[in-house]
Amino acid sequence: MKVLIVKLSAFGDIIHALPALDDLLKRPEISEVHWLVDQRFAFVTDIFPPQVKVHKVALKGDSRIRHAWQMIQTLRNEYFDIIFDLQGLIKSGIMAWASAKSGCKIFGFDREQSPEWPNRWFVSPVTFHANEKHVVPLYRHIIAAAFASQNKTDDKEQTYIAPHIQITLAMQKQGQQALDDMGIQAPFSILHVGGSYITKRLPDAQWQQLAQIMQKQQTLIVLWGNAEEKQRAENISKQSEHIIVAPRCFSLATLAGMLQQASAYLGQDTGVTHLAAACDCPTITLWGATAPWRMGALGALHRHITPQSDCSPCFSRQCDNFICMPSLNIEHIYHAWQEARR
Repeated sequence: MKVLIVKLSAFGDIIHALPALDDLLKRPEISEVHWLVDQRFAFVTDIFPPQVKVHKVALKGDSRIRHAWQMIQTLRNEYFDIIFDLQGLIKSGIMAWASAKSGCKIFGFDREQSPEWPNRWFVSPVTFHANEKHVVPLYRHIIAAAFASQNKTDDKEQTYIAPHIQITLAMQKQGQQALDDMGIQAPFSILHVGGSYITKRLPDAQWQQLAQIMQKQQTLIVLWGNAEEKQRAENISKQSEHIIVAPRCFSLATLAGMLQQASAYLGQDTGVTHLAAACDCPTITLWGATAPWRMGALGALHRHITPQSDCSPCFSRQCDNFICMPSLNIEHIYHAWQEARR
C-alpha cells in the first residue's frame, strides 16, 4: 500500500506530525510513504527517516501555479492508495484531491478542526474525540481513521506521543564542531529570540533582563533566523562575554547535535523550540497568543510559562492590545530554567 502525507508547512507543525508518520511506518501493510512539503520548509525533512520519499513544491512566487500543476502530475503517477491531508487548508486539500486517482481515499480534518473549513470539500473528514485538543493526537487520528474498518479505531481517542528525533553520530559531530568553532564547552543553555509573528515574541527588554540573570550561571547561545532577529540577539548580548550570538543559522542536523549537549533550551512557540523538545532537550517555552495545550511539548522535561491575561490564547497574529507576552514574569521564567536544566 502506497500512501502520501500532505503536510506543507510550517517548521513546528511538521515536527508535530512525526508521531503520525511513525504510526504509518510501523504498519506492515504500508509499502511506501511519501510526503509533500512546501519547498520553503523542505529543510525540516532532513531529519526524516530515510525510507520516506519527500516531494517539494514551490507554492510562492510568480510560477507557483505551474509548479503546483507539475507536482500534481508527478504525484498522480505514483498511484497512491491513501492520501492524508494533515494541513487542513484549501491549498492542501486541492493538492491532495488533484493528486488522487480513482480509488484513492483522502482523509483530513472535519469542519470544526480545519483551519480553513472549505478544505473538507476535498477530503473525507475525520470525526475527532472530544478530548483531542493537541495537534499531535489530531494528526494521529487522521492516520488511524484510514484503517478503522480493520481495527475499530475511528472513535478511539488517540493519545499524545512526544515527537522524537533520533540523533545520529553525524548530527553529534556537526553539533560538536559548531560548539568548538564558537569556543563553547558544557554546561551551556540555548536561547532563541525568534517568533514567526509579533504575538509570539517576548519584548527585547525582557529578553535582555532574563539573559543577564541567566549568564551569571551558564554560558548562553542565542539563536536567530533572519537579519532582524540577529540584530535583536546582538542587542540582548551586549556587554556580556557569557552570551554568545550564533555566527550563522545552523542546519537542523547541527542544531540537533548541539541540543543533545545543552543543559536546557528557552524560547517562544517556534519551530526550533519544538525541534529542541523532539531532541529530548529540557525546554522552557514562553506562550502568548498560542497555547501549550494545543501545540506545546508535554512531559516531565518541559516547562511552560503562560500569561494570566483573559484574552490569551487568541491564536491571532496581530494585536492592538499586546499584553500577554509582556506580562510574563521574568523571575518565573528564570526559576523554571533552573528547575528544568540538566
